[in-house]
Amino acid sequence: MDFYQVLEKRRTIRDFSDKKVTDEVLEKVLSAAFKAPTNDHLRQFEFIVVRGQENIARLISPVAENTKNIQQTGLDAAAGVMDKDEHAMFVDALPKQQRMLMQSNCLILPFFRQKDFPLCQSADQSSLNYFASAWAAVENILLAATAEGLACAFRIPIGNEPEYVKHLVNAPDGYEFTCFLAIGYAAENAHICKQKEIRVGDRIHRNVW
Repeated sequence: MDFYQVLEKRRTIRDFSDKKVTDEVLEKVLSAAFKAPTNDHLRQFEFIVVRGQENIARLISPVAENTKNIQQTGLDAAAGVMDKDEHAMFVDALPKQQRMLMQSNCLILPFFRQKDFPLCQSADQSSLNYFASAWAAVENILLAATAEGLACAFRIPIGNEPEYVKHLVNAPDGYEFTCFLAIGYAAENAHICKQKEIRVGDRIHRNVW
């Protein structure tokens, strides 16, 4: 696939087969993270690879309750006002939050070095540079995985999940947890949500000042 084919093919897949991702392919995919731009040029990323459903279940134990108590409650309340494609995506996604992370049997925990400012108490926009760099790295992983014929799904942690994971894996001070990232092979009947159609020309504004 060329680059634009990869962009078109990348989707969030939450239904995985039991086919194993080899260490060789996984290392190739994760190496793409270190090709992403970083604000300090140091690429201070660390990745924890978790295999085995018992190990994964321990790491994600808060997910089911948080999904029900926080996310599902919000979805129910907003059902009448949400965009229909957005609502359809969440209807499929929320019941699968715990299952998808276990089903792939390959859970990645990306960590990045956050300096100077507490992540959730940023002093200004530029203090989010490390966070932005981390997500540029995750995007590279998603595209590399697509190019390798893999499927991915991520969950941005909510509630007590970041601190729970950092404590469990004994993360060093100053390192922040980006997301739960499941990487695997899509199931034959994997559901693919309708992607929102965007007219690019409507989003490009020239000489507006």
